[in-house]
Amino acid sequence: MDGQQRLKAFELMTLIRAYEEALVSLHADGKAAGTCTSVGQEACAVGVVSALAKDDTILTNHRSAGHLLARGADPGRMMAEVMGKRDGYCGGKSGSLHIAAEELGVVLTSTIVGGELGLATGVALSRSMLGGAGIVACFFGDGAAAQGRFHESLNLAAVWNLPILYVCENNSWQAFVHRKETTLAERVGPQAAHYGMGWASVDGNDVEAVHDAAAQAAAEIRRTRKPFLLELSTYRLRGHFEPDDQAYVDPVELSTWRDRDPIAALRSRLLDAGSPVPTIRAIEDAAAQRIARAVAFAEASPYPDVAETTTAVYAA
Repeated sequence: MDGQQRLKAFELMTLIRAYEEALVSLHADGKAAGTCTSVGQEACAVGVVSALAKDDTILTNHRSAGHLLARGADPGRMMAEVMGKRDGYCGGKSGSLHIAAEELGVVLTSTIVGGELGLATGVALSRSMLGGAGIVACFFGDGAAAQGRFHESLNLAAVWNLPILYVCENNSWQAFVHRKETTLAERVGPQAAHYGMGWASVDGNDVEAVHDAAAQAAAEIRRTRKPFLLELSTYRLRGHFEPDDQAYVDPVELSTWRDRDPIAALRSRLLDAGSPVPTIRAIEDAAAQRIARAVAFAEASPYPDVAETTTAVYAA
């Protein structure tokens, strides 16, 4: 990343943090439903999405706010969606767990852990059969990687030569269970090799490392039209779902990762590289002001009419 790209990354990461902290506050005040935040994982979202092209598509999971905002989603419409308002991306029907935004190339948010893995395989198969140029990016966590669906999806994607960038945000937590309680493997990435698939594992709290690795992986997928697995080592700084007091978390481990906050790390890097303090503060202030406007927009948005309950509903 050059200087401008680092500043842009800092802007997006700060916006994502401000958005999710505002949502937590709104929930505490009874104005919004609970949500699964991605606090501490902002570098993963911004690093990967900044390496994608406009014609690439994204499928994500229940911690989707960072991926959507990094893709250019409007925080006001996202917040309205979580509050069940008409001006939300899905008319207030999806909450935070199912947001889709076709105009951004975000096919869906899957609340079923690992559900996006199978669906991304289908989207990539469609893209491959129709001859589209873009690739599919699929975000999931280490909990999803413990499911059979993970192995089935990777196997089919490898056999069928599907253009998928599998992005595992390994945050050490599977809901309320630590990864070490369910698997002896420290890394998810090496499992891709069993399917003949390329993979890489990098520090998920270093946005530049994530961006570079994602750019290289995306370039390889475009060249070969074969899948690739990128594992990002990060940490979930808040609980599984709001509210969550994290009483089950080792305080020493949590403190260690708080000291590795990706936004604080990038802030320090920018200052060390010569970015003026007023520039940094202006970005932080702008994020806070944008989120304040988003909250006002969402609160002013009306609830959907009861007659809309059965619209945009599909049954097989």
